[in-house]
Amino acid sequence: MSSMFKFICKTSHYLRSATRVAQSPTHNLCFCQIHPFSSSLESIKNSPNQHSFTVNYLINSCGFSPEKSLSASKYVKFETPDKPDSVLRFFETHEFTKTQISRIIRKLPRLLVCDPENTLLPKLEFLKSKGISSTDVAKMVSISPFFMKRSLENKIIPSFILFTSLFRSEEKTITAIKRCPSLLLHDQHFTVAPNIENLQEANVPIANIMYLLANQPRVFFASSNRFREIVKEVETMGFNPLKLSFVTAVHALRSMTKSIWEKKFDVYKNWGWTEDEILKAFRMHPWCMTVSEDKINRVMDFWVNKMGWKSSLLARRPKLLSQSLEKRIVPRCAVYQIMLSEGLIKSKGISLMRLVEAPEEWFLEKLVNRHEEAAPELLKLYKEKLTLSK
Repeated sequence: MSSMFKFICKTSHYLRSATRVAQSPTHNLCFCQIHPFSSSLESIKNSPNQHSFTVNYLINSCGFSPEKSLSASKYVKFETPDKPDSVLRFFETHEFTKTQISRIIRKLPRLLVCDPENTLLPKLEFLKSKGISSTDVAKMVSISPFFMKRSLENKIIPSFILFTSLFRSEEKTITAIKRCPSLLLHDQHFTVAPNIENLQEANVPIANIMYLLANQPRVFFASSNRFREIVKEVETMGFNPLKLSFVTAVHALRSMTKSIWEKKFDVYKNWGWTEDEILKAFRMHPWCMTVSEDKINRVMDFWVNKMGWKSSLLARRPKLLSQSLEKRIVPRCAVYQIMLSEGLIKSKGISLMRLVEAPEEWFLEKLVNRHEEAAPELLKLYKEKLTLSK
């Protein structure tokens, strides 16, 4: 067992003992319509709900629909506007937009009866103390408002310390929690730590594990049993655990159900790929199975029906399936066709695949700008295509 994982186990033990605090149930709500904030309350005539003040307030000050406000009033009740007004003012003072505030209250209406200075402020101050801007803090909280109900001392700070030790960098930890604020909410001893151990037991290098944790932290929120199944499946498919593609494949399988996987399998088969070609393409570029069924069809249609390629050629270059059709494939193919027609390149002189896959800087420098005098319309055409894509 590596020293890294020993630390994880030790920290997880601390988290188990430190986070045993009662968590009150919450209720998830969805807006049917977003209403602007209003300082005055409009009464609902003949409201059947005994907590009509709460219902009215949720509709007129928080943008709830009548149906959702009635539902929420079962979980949060107040007879005066003092507390909820103070909560809304608190968020506005700390640079939350009205849309963000509505989203937060919609997901967690119980916040309306909390003490903002004692319950909410310390968490915002903690995030800001780590160098996170007010704008980013507001975005994080609106994405994952349940953060505001967690204990700062028993849950948030220990989780932050754990991830900082794993990444060996506070900066990388901040980047990860910005990408996935709920990273600080999960019980790490039930999710992250055991799943890191599963990957280590499969001989995945710690650097690759940390890459996955930093870029796709939600992957680790699977149950230990489900995660272990995924790792075994990736091993069975022939992925090398020492390569980065192994954890990429874990992410790909974790991101979809088996039924969705089978549907995408069928889409590729409909375009003439064999089962062996699909699995080989997945091993080469796991992202080819994370794109939607619609995108697979659109990209295949372009290359096969518009560019005249055989679908089997794409099976050998699966990276093309994950490229943006509108922002990359179509604009670059348009430039390529003009260059061919004007004799600026030969059909065998440069690979169209390489042209599409190349970084933007290389594409502009080596192709478009290089022939600016001979074909000034190239850059104009390329920009027009990109503008259309937006």
